[in-house]
Amino acid sequence: MKRLAIITTHPIQYNSPWFQLLNERGKIQLRVFYTWGKAVLQNKFDPGFGKAIEWDIPLLDGYEYCFVKNISADPGSHHFSGIDNPGLMNEIERWNPDSILVIGWCFKSHLKLLRYFKGKKRLLFRGDSNLLDEPAGFSLKKMVRRMFLRWVYHHIDMALYVGTANKEYYLAHGLKDDQLVFAPHAIDNDRFREVPVSNERAAQGIPPAAVVFIFTGKFEIKKAPVLLLDAFIQLADSSTHLLMVGDGMLEDEIKEKVSLQPVTVSSRIHFLPFQNQLRMPAIYSLGDVLVLPSQGPGETWGLSVNEAMACSKAVLVSDKCGCAADLVEEGINGYVFSSGNRDELVKKMELILSNRAGLPEMGKRSLEIIDHWRFEKICEAVEQTC
Repeated sequence: MKRLAIITTHPIQYNSPWFQLLNERGKIQLRVFYTWGKAVLQNKFDPGFGKAIEWDIPLLDGYEYCFVKNISADPGSHHFSGIDNPGLMNEIERWNPDSILVIGWCFKSHLKLLRYFKGKKRLLFRGDSNLLDEPAGFSLKKMVRRMFLRWVYHHIDMALYVGTANKEYYLAHGLKDDQLVFAPHAIDNDRFREVPVSNERAAQGIPPAAVVFIFTGKFEIKKAPVLLLDAFIQLADSSTHLLMVGDGMLEDEIKEKVSLQPVTVSSRIHFLPFQNQLRMPAIYSLGDVLVLPSQGPGETWGLSVNEAMACSKAVLVSDKCGCAADLVEEGINGYVFSSGNRDELVKKMELILSNRAGLPEMGKRSLEIIDHWRFEKICEAVEQTC
């Protein structure tokens, strides 16, 4: 079998399942090289959630992997020098892969690897960057960045693009159509669509007939949860509820703002702390419409949208979310609004409420759309490029 080395920083709950599936399919032999080093197993603190996170799905089962020694004084994926592995090239050469898939280039060792193996091995690349945060018009900074990224991507043979916005990004930086293969951002659709029947709405004090807007994720500036809260407060509909699920740096600000509202409003706003992966299908069952109001920079996709759609939910996302172009059919399974525009968000929420009887049909269409965005598609793309 062809051998594939996958280079990535650390085990991620959205990647490990397709590593497992790729190995299970048995068409290529793979080994994953984790460049953060073994220290990542001890350092569980997630600054976005503001707490240590221990995922409840297996991230290291079902495939071959190794942790590469990282000598960085400040190890981690939060800066370029946080991934520094002097022995990486030797370890890869000893395993002798036919192809190398690099996930993310903006780390010292990953960029060095691209330069070292160019012309020696078939180099594949996967990332999810896009141009949605790039300012319009000409600027020297923009031009220099484009030139640098063209230099980076000229090292690779093939790029696995996750969606439309990501494909446009690669094309803008010099890659050709025949170098691009679709490998969609995906989640475990089957696990999320098997939503258990529960009485959790009643436990949260949410009436059965209420329309519930739900936010899941980090309470951070990029995700713009305050914008959603302000929009909900502005809604003149006492039959709606808002459920905010997560933790993060904005939590105190959000809860203080809720405490200042009249009880007719505050009683319809509910909070749940961070919920682990196995709990999320039940959490989405509490809502009717997922709202992802991200303003960037850096909301390259928004996998909570995939999760909600697999649970047959309508979606309302900002145009800064990388998934918007692919997953939202305007007025069919949801809506897209302009990032940072509270009034437009309110109008889209009101539009959904004006046709609340159509929410089940919108959720059904969400499920139909997301059924094509599966781990199997990623595996097929990787096998094709190898």
